[in-house]
Amino acid sequence: MQKTWGGRFTEPTDALVQRLNASVGFDQRLHREDIDGSLAHARMLAAQGILSAEDLAAITAGLEHIRAQIAAGEFTWSEALEDVHMNIEARLTEAIGAAGGRLHTARSRNDQVATDIRLWLMRRIDALDTALRQIQGALLDLAERDGQAILPGYTHLQRAQPILLAHHLLAYFEMFDRDRGRLVDCRKRAAESPLGAAALAGTPFPLDRGATAAALGFTRPMRNSLDAVADRDFAVEFTAAAALAMVHLSRLGEEFVLWSSQEFAFVSLGDAFATGSSIMPQKKNPDIPELVRGKTGRVFGDLVALLTVLKGLPLAYNKDLQEDKEALFDAADTLGDCLDVFTRLLPACRFHVARMRAACDDGFVTATDVADYLARRGLPFREAHHVTGRLVGWCIAEGRTLPSLSLEEFRRFSDVFDADVLAAVTVEASVAARTSEGGTAPVRVAAALSEARGRLGAIPA
Repeated sequence: MQKTWGGRFTEPTDALVQRLNASVGFDQRLHREDIDGSLAHARMLAAQGILSAEDLAAITAGLEHIRAQIAAGEFTWSEALEDVHMNIEARLTEAIGAAGGRLHTARSRNDQVATDIRLWLMRRIDALDTALRQIQGALLDLAERDGQAILPGYTHLQRAQPILLAHHLLAYFEMFDRDRGRLVDCRKRAAESPLGAAALAGTPFPLDRGATAAALGFTRPMRNSLDAVADRDFAVEFTAAAALAMVHLSRLGEEFVLWSSQEFAFVSLGDAFATGSSIMPQKKNPDIPELVRGKTGRVFGDLVALLTVLKGLPLAYNKDLQEDKEALFDAADTLGDCLDVFTRLLPACRFHVARMRAACDDGFVTATDVADYLARRGLPFREAHHVTGRLVGWCIAEGRTLPSLSLEEFRRFSDVFDADVLAAVTVEASVAARTSEGGTAPVRVAAALSEARGRLGAIPA
């Protein structure tokens, strides 16, 4: 098969070189974007008098036929044709003749692939934004269903202070909200059209780059032809945002791994989202949260791969840029799958409310409330902290808990204690007292849930 670029070559391409050079095995997923870009380019060429109306009609019909063939699984992809662009162009030219060869007027595969990737990523970001909204909605549903349950909040994985489960879940809502913001911001910078930059220097043909940009949903043409074909900042930016979103999923996964253990026993996963052991019949393993946690590393790797590809490239296009797609595709696919599976997992969870509440009684989680009590009565906080520390140490030695103490026992450590301390050291009182903005008090959490619902709005199906 003759290469489209083969005019100056006298030897056939080495078989291994052909295999390494080909990208059609993975870039064929850009077929929709490639056809859309070609249609916009052809219409602009015709509007500018560069392409005849007859050629435009033939190209349009031919490309739409190829689109239908691909959708039906009837299109044959050839490694010898290297990539998605040449596969589609060759089939078009075979079907409609010389008009197919005129489609490539005033463009290069360099601006063509840059356009295709940007279009693909813009559409993928839109889908991922919906997926992020769906996991946010699942978190809110869970917070409204079981959110009044109280559990220990942790620092250093040590029981620290009691909080509402809804408050804990809302923390992840906020993380995913920031992820959405980063993706939206990335999309704005991706939405600039390289089409018409040609190989690197522009073209002498009188193009209307604004028309093709508008037709394809871009905000404007890219300003510099070199930058248009060489830039992959948008891919790095997306993959960095995807990596951070995976961090948030991984942290959520880690908590479900811990919470579903017998040591915590705060939650049971639905059977559809757990697996068993091949040798231990009693096991119910949290494989899905573990897999999400593990897949985070591959997205980190995608980011590093992209950065490494770009770091030493001179302007403008270099074949190294063929390596951008697999990392970008993998990051987007992995994030999408992990968001979807966690969105399904969340409503299938069953929280053990009594167990979570009981865990609050074993870790002196209201000790800070004792120190705050003393500070409100005039004791310097550092002194109040010291008094409370001695009190906790005595309780540990005696096998006692703070709510079990009498007023007389409190007063062994400070005569500032009065009878109302007995109510102040309960778990419920501790939670209710955290009324500062962003705190875990039920009144604050209820307002935060309502505000989050309003911010999220209706979620697309």
